Amino acid sequence: MTKTNPGRFFEDYAVGDVIKHAVPRTVAEGERALYHALYPARSALYSSDMFAQDCGLESSPLDDLIAFHVVFGKTVPDVSLNALANLGYAEGRWLAPVWPGDTLTSVSEVIGVKQNSNGKSGVVWVRTTGTNQMGTPVLEYVRWVMVRKRSDAAAPQTIIPDLKPAVAASDLVIPEGLDFSDYDFTLAGETHRLHDYNVGEIIDHVDGVTIEEAEHMIATRLWQNTAKVHFDGTNRPDGKRLIYGGHVISLARTLSFNGLANAQMIVGLNAGAHANPCFAGDTVRAWSEVLDLAETAAPGVGAIRLRLVATKGVAGVLRNDDGKYHPDVLLDLDYWALIPS
Repeated sequence: MTKTNPGRFFEDYAVGDVIKHAVPRTVAEGERALYHALYPARSALYSSDMFAQDCGLESSPLDDLIAFHVVFGKTVPDVSLNALANLGYAEGRWLAPVWPGDTLTSVSEVIGVKQNSNGKSGVVWVRTTGTNQMGTPVLEYVRWVMVRKRSDAAAPQTIIPDLKPAVAASDLVIPEGLDFSDYDFTLAGETHRLHDYNVGEIIDHVDGVTIEEAEHMIATRLWQNTAKVHFDGTNRPDGKRLIYGGHVISLARTLSFNGLANAQMIVGLNAGAHANPCFAGDTVRAWSEVLDLAETAAPGVGAIRLRLVATKGVAGVLRNDDGKYHPDVLLDLDYWALIPS
């Protein structure tokens, strides 16, 4: 009997299954240092204890996407080890800051399954919750993946979850004590407030970064992401290792600093699609579209809803005339961030 984990295949999932993922992870300042080296992130609130304290927090929390990557990475051996593609995200909310020294665990519930027409794979929807050592939820989101079938087993009953098109601004969780009343725009790097942006505005973040194999491999190992398509070149017919989608998310988010330096904290994930595969050698650029603006109950704190697009092409181009993603587009991410109002 084999003692190794072959991963789950499509027929191993059933709606209602609750999967407690292995290997809790204690995160510390080392995660921040590596994250800022890989991308490099430079939002002031995640870079400076003093800046964070001036914004009402006890110190600088770990970057929002560090929390996402760690929680996501725990789920890979049980959810996407045999995935053909990670297809999308919805209903994501950051529920509490993650601090250096916190220990994160992940639990997922299967909420949907649908076999593909080819009979060789299917789509699985899971709702994942990350909690800290006190049992406090810090993050929740839904994602869906296309997973190989092991055999010719009969297709399960199709159940597709009814997901909200977006997280309502009123459902966003604002970190306790957050206050942008005395926000230092000079230290943050730009002067733009919430209402300096207009719905429909396109922001070209200008800069590009060419992805290297070494960076991608460090990132996937850092987040303990064991998906075979990221490590094993023999796992794909073209012999290429697929760049982890979260690496593209963080890279695009970092590039968006140029034009959105004051969009400090991601608090909602409305939708997301890895539109086309990304490989080492690709040069990634980013642009954003402003989708909505909202006030919050926290002093001086607004919320801005953004479409963040990572592309190998030009700003503003998303889809072809047939409605399909342009082949240059790598990521289409819809999220809420907190910004001075």
